[in-house]
Amino acid sequence: MIGAFRKAEGGAAAVEFAMLLPILITLFFGVVETTLALVCRADVSLMASTSADLISQVNAASNTDLSNVYAAAGTVMYPYYSGGATGKPTIRITSVIYDSTSATPTTAGKVAWTCTQAGTGTLTPASRSVNSTVTFSQPLMLTNGSVLMAEVAYNYVSPTTKVITGAINMTNNFYTKPRRIAQIPTPTGGCP
Repeated sequence: MIGAFRKAEGGAAAVEFAMLLPILITLFFGVVETTLALVCRADVSLMASTSADLISQVNAASNTDLSNVYAAAGTVMYPYYSGGATGKPTIRITSVIYDSTSATPTTAGKVAWTCTQAGTGTLTPASRSVNSTVTFSQPLMLTNGSVLMAEVAYNYVSPTTKVITGAINMTNNFYTKPRRIAQIPTPTGGCP
């Protein structure tokens, strides 16, 4: 009787499948989570470029222009962020102007103005102040010109990250030059 039991192979495939099923489910959800995180990361990059590109097209920015840029950039994050206060991305737009007193005037400039939409993401540095120095990794400044810098941070949260790692802070910076004038003046009406 024991010998017959050893030779019986009916149901072996079902047992093997039952043993592998947890591993296969874990792999499946891992691929799905990784894909969603990568798509969100790409959206953060797109949000930074959208913010900088939109504000670079104006001759003079206003409070309303910046509010519209924040709203437009936020729509890039749909379905991760769909408006409202929860899960809002942090967006900082800064105008860096040429500083002739700098030792390296093509790779460093002074902050002319900066406006931030507060959100859940964490930017580094946490804040920028007018007349502080910004150093770029490569020459971006032209004599008497400026660079617009958009910095975006977003806390990516999914059911898996809540359990395993917590929120993932995704950041991106984008640099562009004003399209129509050398330097965009301080936004009228202040920052939103």
